[in-house]
Amino acid sequence: MLSNRLGVLLVTALAPAIWGSTYLVTTELLPPDRPLLAAVLRALPAGLLLVLITRRLPSGQWWWRAAVLGTLNIGIFLALLFVAAYRLPGGVAATLGAVQPLLVAGFSAGLLGTRLTSRTVLAALAGLAGVSLLVLRADAALDGLGVAAALGGAVVMALGVVLSKRWRAEAPLLAVTGWQLVAGGLVLLPVTLLVEGPPPPVLTGANLLGYGYLAIIGAAVSYALWFRGINALSPTEVTFLGLLSPLVATLLGWLVLGQGLTPVQGLGGLVVLAAVVTAQLPSRTLVRS
Repeated sequence: MLSNRLGVLLVTALAPAIWGSTYLVTTELLPPDRPLLAAVLRALPAGLLLVLITRRLPSGQWWWRAAVLGTLNIGIFLALLFVAAYRLPGGVAATLGAVQPLLVAGFSAGLLGTRLTSRTVLAALAGLAGVSLLVLRADAALDGLGVAAALGGAVVMALGVVLSKRWRAEAPLLAVTGWQLVAGGLVLLPVTLLVEGPPPPVLTGANLLGYGYLAIIGAAVSYALWFRGINALSPTEVTFLGLLSPLVATLLGWLVLGQGLTPVQGLGGLVVLAAVVTAQLPSRTLVRS
């Protein structure tokens, strides 16, 4: 049982690790200043592919449930992430996003009946501190709208994670993942056209490679692993794994882009790992059906 749980945790952790490569792929392979286009091309084709593979459409209440989950987990979340990324330094946005484990713990207590423990709260605060040490800079400037967007993104993603646990579908996991990606992509599409206009008339081979990676690996594979983890684990356990994303992004920047890595960042990384491990220690929680 323990080895099986560890295997689920490690596989689920691949999702935020993959998401940590998004910055590298975006800066090195994609056209500049088109983050919403990247979000649409990441979500919509991946969702359509999964729906085509599974040949399953929602039925009954899952039409609106898939729309709600896709809007929260992907559509609104990525749109707010775009606003935060443009109006805040990356370190500030990542630090504000790191409040998500604490939010998930609170939503889980209210919607799932799980017990909010002091260990979870302390681990969440430690994770927030670790991410700030890892990515935050002393000269980082704050912007009111950017801060609101970053915190709003953390709230909607946290709510989406908890509702994904509360609403259990009888359909295959890949189908449910595909429904959410399609819903999120359709929400983003008109926003993208309004804000960024039509796609570039010419895309290079590197652009296509980057978009393909984001759609297949960064969405179809990673979100399937993420939602599988939510089904098998508690939402709080899963969301702490999301702290690995800024850690992986920092390591890739150091290894691939030659960016500096300071002792303070190293300490932050160790604190993040300690928070993630602490949050995974077994505990008994009561979950209402």
